[in-house]
Amino acid sequence: MTAPIDHAALQLEALAETRFTVPAIKCAGCMGKIERELARVAGIAEVRVNLSARRVAIRHAPALDEDALVAALAAIGFEAQPVAALAGTRDDREARMLLRALAVAGFGMMNIMLLSVSVWSGAEGATRDLFHFLSALIALPVIAYAGRPFFASAWKALRHRRTNMDVPISIGVVLATCLSLYETATGGEQTYFDGATMLLFFLLAGRALDAAMRGRTRAGIGALLGRMGRSGGVIEPDGTIRRVPADQLLPGMAMLVAAGEALAADGIVEDGSSAIDNAMLTGESLPEPVGPGSHVHAGTVNLAQPLRIRITAAAQDTALAEIARLMGEAGQSRSRYVRIADRASRLYAPAVHSLAALSFLGWMIAGAGWHQSLVVAIAVLIITCPCAMGLAVPAAQVVATGALMRRGLLVKDGSALERLAEVDTVLFDKTGTLTLGEPQPDLARIEDTALCIALALAQHSRHPLSRGLARAIQAREIAPAQLDGVTERPGHGVFATSDDVSVALQRGDADADTMASVLTIGRRSWTIPFADDVRADAASTMAALRAEGLELGILSGDRTDAVAPVARALRLFARANASPQAKLAHLERLKASGRRPLMVGDGLNDGPALSAAHASIAPGSASDISRQAADAVFTGSGLMPVALAVRTARACMRVVRQNFAFAIGYNLLAVPLAIAGQVTPLIAAVAMSLSSLVVVVNSLRLAGAAK
Repeated sequence: MTAPIDHAALQLEALAETRFTVPAIKCAGCMGKIERELARVAGIAEVRVNLSARRVAIRHAPALDEDALVAALAAIGFEAQPVAALAGTRDDREARMLLRALAVAGFGMMNIMLLSVSVWSGAEGATRDLFHFLSALIALPVIAYAGRPFFASAWKALRHRRTNMDVPISIGVVLATCLSLYETATGGEQTYFDGATMLLFFLLAGRALDAAMRGRTRAGIGALLGRMGRSGGVIEPDGTIRRVPADQLLPGMAMLVAAGEALAADGIVEDGSSAIDNAMLTGESLPEPVGPGSHVHAGTVNLAQPLRIRITAAAQDTALAEIARLMGEAGQSRSRYVRIADRASRLYAPAVHSLAALSFLGWMIAGAGWHQSLVVAIAVLIITCPCAMGLAVPAAQVVATGALMRRGLLVKDGSALERLAEVDTVLFDKTGTLTLGEPQPDLARIEDTALCIALALAQHSRHPLSRGLARAIQAREIAPAQLDGVTERPGHGVFATSDDVSVALQRGDADADTMASVLTIGRRSWTIPFADDVRADAASTMAALRAEGLELGILSGDRTDAVAPVARALRLFARANASPQAKLAHLERLKASGRRPLMVGDGLNDGPALSAAHASIAPGSASDISRQAADAVFTGSGLMPVALAVRTARACMRVVRQNFAFAIGYNLLAVPLAIAGQVTPLIAAVAMSLSSLVVVVNSLRLAGAAK
């Protein structure tokens, strides 16, 4: 017997997280099985199953290694491999296998249907028997090959004393085939080879579409990670350059990045000035000037001059890898609709088998004979396949998250879409959210010779205003002056001499209404005002959100005189000077009054508010804490992804409800007809297959929702 989990002990040690690809996950019942069984294994604290991606994330004690976790999954009937070891190849192999099986099933179905036309047209005697015999010759190898995905899954489930939706499918196909062989051997009038092959064809079509949708996400992840440099030139203590693979780079290393080279790690520029192509991360087409103190990220491209960079994050810790993880995790979660499907799937297999058995017994008691009774039972097994119910949620969520991903918004899981669809209030942080968080200096009244000195001073400081000043001056292609005796006094500024003249770059008056720096050269001084511009599409984003019927406001820790102009320009109610505790309390009051707020923020102080809100979104430039706390992250300088997220989430939930309504309505209509003997196995196969395709096609409408 497995030892109970000691949660208190687990909390005392740092938990590790390992992700696995589990191809055998087919339905919500598989999700429940994995979560229930693994929760009983000592050392496992949390299990999260992603149905759309067929992934399992396990948080566990460090003492449990990958082999032990793989063995635990295998013990309950699920083969698994670590995600990093697969790199998507297992999923790609499965997709190719489904396509081959689909092609074989399609070939067999069309040829058998062609032979069946003659039988339907009234062929009798030896002619009918010949067509039945030819249909059997085609059907047997086709069913054996095309049915492998279902037979293998059903056998594995039964071997581990559980059921899934593939069990009744397999039973129905096997019974229909055996009954057809009996009819062929005895010269019977009806065979069901056409129904069996058609059932497999349409089931495989649904799964191939699902695999294609998931493959599109994997392709996006692969393309994203492919942009990262494969190696970096590490500067050794003796000054030599050594090429090191990207996965062996470590924080603290000094790395030389040549012009035209893609960065292999995140870091801070220590020496050199250049321009960086950030289009992949920010969506901006214009290169960004960088210099000492600038933050740069893996996957971006150094365009102009060599840079010496001190690595701050490498391999799986880079911003690019985090975005890829968000993309990979976008899919299914334990939302309300998934829980509904989960409960339905637990009852499904016993209910279907019971209905089929009762139908057989009922028709036998009524005197129909074993042949007719078995035909009715087969029709019940086939027509009640819950593929439409199983696809209702994941198909819609995968398409919706993919559409948002293409527009620059990464949704972490499907339940986030459900919460986003329910919001009625949107609260924005100001700095870095409504504004770009990159103060821009006004350099109109400063001569170029003074700007040379200002650039040289700014490059020696990591203060946000200094970095903004350096970027703005570099954009004018002005070279820095030569300085001597540079010193930085935290909280005061940077001081030096240039041609024996004292120079300084200091902060402006802290009590002033605007941000400013003061440049001093000898006895002359210039005040350099800064403005943090509102995002270019902020007004149109607010209009789009109001069109959705949402109430909008600002919840900011900034000063009232800084928040008020932005609130007036965008026609938002505002609360300024809000501490993290005040933001949290405000959100709790809104929720207590029945509101469902969406919080959009980027700073460290927004982390608690993002976690407490009904739903939350953070920009890609946000702090690590904010990105982790948020339900979704958007890239680029535009704010419109926030409005797109709400609009697409609402469209997604409408489609999910439509899918559920159709799946339930189909079963309410079809099952009684099958039990009453009004449906042949062929018609049952057509009806069930069309129900799944309707759900998939209805979900594909969401591909254009994020516009």
